[in-house]
Amino acid sequence: MDEIVKAAIAKWPSVPHCTGWLLLDRRGQWRMRDERAQALRDLGAPVRHPALIGFINRNYERDERGQWFFQNGPQRVYVELAYTPWIVRLGSRETNGRSEPTLTDHTGGSFEPAEALIDEDGAVLIVDSATPTRIALLHDHDLGLFSEFATLTLDDDGAAGAGRFHWRTGCDLPIGTIMRADVPERFDFVPSPASMAMAAP
Repeated sequence: MDEIVKAAIAKWPSVPHCTGWLLLDRRGQWRMRDERAQALRDLGAPVRHPALIGFINRNYERDERGQWFFQNGPQRVYVELAYTPWIVRLGSRETNGRSEPTLTDHTGGSFEPAEALIDEDGAVLIVDSATPTRIALLHDHDLGLFSEFATLTLDDDGAAGAGRFHWRTGCDLPIGTIMRADVPERFDFVPSPASMAMAAP
């Protein structure tokens, strides 16, 4: 968290929180949602300003209830999640003459996987090895590359099922399956803090 943000929290500790105005989409873009976008349940307009994106990335955190937020000075701006709290990009690098995958989250941090999961729509999710509740959706542009580093079995309907993700030489990680509706509870996050706020007494 930025020092200027910590100072603002100390100076104004009781600023009301904000919900509904910021969304993280399935490609790791921050989106601003005005009242019209919220009413239409639209994703909103992408944030384009590099300095603002960097500021949001550095001050993106989780509260004790599993709600993700951007600490904007003294105010928490709770984030609507199009799917998961993290989005990762898959790349590759040459290591000892062999191509190996790399993962980078939407804030620019590295992501060390423990396993991969595939939901009923074919979306790929990656579980972090250090924090088992940290779950990331793989950017859809990287599904083709993922298939190059994975060995998948098909179920009776021809959908991708269990398999192995070839992460490092001699290190194959399991690929399992999950229903999208089960992801928030299993990984302890709230997709829509705004909905929770509206439902609160």
